[in-house]
Amino acid sequence: MAAIAQAIFFDIAGIPFVLLWLAIGAIVTTLRLGFVNLRGLPHALMILAGSTEMLLPSDDGAEKIDQDSETSGQISSLQALATAVSATVGLGSIAGVAIALRIGGPGAMFWMTLVGVLGMSLKFAEVTLGQKYRVILPDGTPLGGPMYYLSRGLMERGLPTLGRWLAVIFSVFCITGAIAGGGMFQVSQSYGAVRQVIGLPAWLYGWSLMMLVGWVTMGGARRIGQVAAKLVPMMGGLYGLGCFWVIGSHGAQLPAVLATVGQAAFHPPAAVGGVMGVITVGLQRGAFTSEAGSGSAAIAHSASYNPVPVREGLVAMLEPLIDTGLICNLTALVILLSGVLDDPALGALNGAELTSAAFASSLAWFPLVLAGIVLCFAFSTMVSWGYYGERCWGYLFGLERIGLYRAVFLGAIVLGAIATPTGVIAFGDAMYMAMAVPNLCGLHLLLGRVKQDWISYQVQLRTGELWPLPPAAETVDADI
Repeated sequence: MAAIAQAIFFDIAGIPFVLLWLAIGAIVTTLRLGFVNLRGLPHALMILAGSTEMLLPSDDGAEKIDQDSETSGQISSLQALATAVSATVGLGSIAGVAIALRIGGPGAMFWMTLVGVLGMSLKFAEVTLGQKYRVILPDGTPLGGPMYYLSRGLMERGLPTLGRWLAVIFSVFCITGAIAGGGMFQVSQSYGAVRQVIGLPAWLYGWSLMMLVGWVTMGGARRIGQVAAKLVPMMGGLYGLGCFWVIGSHGAQLPAVLATVGQAAFHPPAAVGGVMGVITVGLQRGAFTSEAGSGSAAIAHSASYNPVPVREGLVAMLEPLIDTGLICNLTALVILLSGVLDDPALGALNGAELTSAAFASSLAWFPLVLAGIVLCFAFSTMVSWGYYGERCWGYLFGLERIGLYRAVFLGAIVLGAIATPTGVIAFGDAMYMAMAVPNLCGLHLLLGRVKQDWISYQVQLRTGELWPLPPAAETVDADI
């Protein structure tokens, strides 16, 4: 498995191919969509706020439009956002940032942030497509994600064979990534953090998480959305308060730290080689934490009530802003301001342990709270990725065979707690990134349709006309 991971991450000019693939995809998407990540941000916030009427500027002044009524779906846009964020705001936002700073130095923070901003455009495109090409089963269950917009969207382009192959490849990557990365990695790393403050046996920790994850995932998208909508804001808010406390206690040092980040991003000590190292680490952490380009968020958002694909895409665009732009940067500032990164006595610490030490420098009791936050973040990530893998398994083998996948996924949670399958974890990490290869292949071919929908949507807003509801999603048999 380690050999497969190395093959996926082969280097081009010192940067892994997958990271270049994601970076180029994010830049191209941002340019082709006219910087939707910046221009659409105010409107995305208004959609999320759920106002009964929205005012947007136009040539003739502010025009009013009504909110869309609910159509087929299982969860609200807010719950879909929380579900997708719960898959990204996990250990990568706490442990991954610490690893990036330890390897790449303060400059990695700049590149991580840049990836998050550009990733907003990718999230918009893939979620818009996911909502546009989703299908509704006879019982009303919505199914969507890259496997559907790759197969159905490319069929419209006259490329049915390519679409089916890309959908299959994506599904395989997603399933393996969910089991190894979304299950085994999360429980293994979170147990390491929890064990520091609570002497809980590994087997008991694994079985307890397995039961909780199983109960939530078997409730489908509706239960996952309900749990995520409550858990993510609560844990994210608590974590943010702790970050702001530490940052505030070192407020006088903040300008100097930000200046160091800017200088180190382009002028690290190792000259060109150092720059490439900083860029690589920053890109990898930014891409990993936001998951923009992987297509995973489209699976969650396809279950939304929102009948207008563009609006759902705009809501999804906020995910990298919340995760990479806010939480990851707060973590980085806590580590840099606390000085733990340069403390020789803490040189052996890395990941969540380094982040915990950074908080302890200002809040001696916070590592206990952080262990609980790590546990909740890991739990929410496992729930969301369990659902992603389940949907891909259903696409490949039929919904009636999902029981086998659930058994394997839940078993991997127990195994991840009692063992340290390093090779499997590295493989799962690689699968996360590898999902971007088939996803972006199809996305670039379908980007013209996204651009047309985005332009039409803006016209409707400026003229004050109601955005017409899209055609009802195609009803299909359950055995697909």
